[in-house]
Amino acid sequence: MKLPPVVVYTVLRLLAFLVPFGLLMLIPIMREYYWLTAIFAALIGFSLSLLFLRRPLADVSASVAARRARPARAEDTRPDEDIEDDAVDASRRGEASGER
Repeated sequence: MKLPPVVVYTVLRLLAFLVPFGLLMLIPIMREYYWLTAIFAALIGFSLSLLFLRRPLADVSASVAARRARPARAEDTRPDEDIEDDAVDASRRGEASGER
């Protein structure tokens, strides 16, 4: 089973933050300043993702581009005017036959 690229990239980005955060929390002074630890972990995670997660990011970008380029379903390709005309005609047919 192949995971979607968005899931893979998200998990790797989370790991790039959580692993440094956990390692920094092992340092006694960093436990006291947990907000500073979170900032350092975010900077380290950002740096790691820039260096090592280029291919997963490219996969995510390609999947998003492919999804946007995919043609719409056949029922969605009709213009709005045609859909509205069909709805009005159906309601008029219902009124003409005495239904409501």
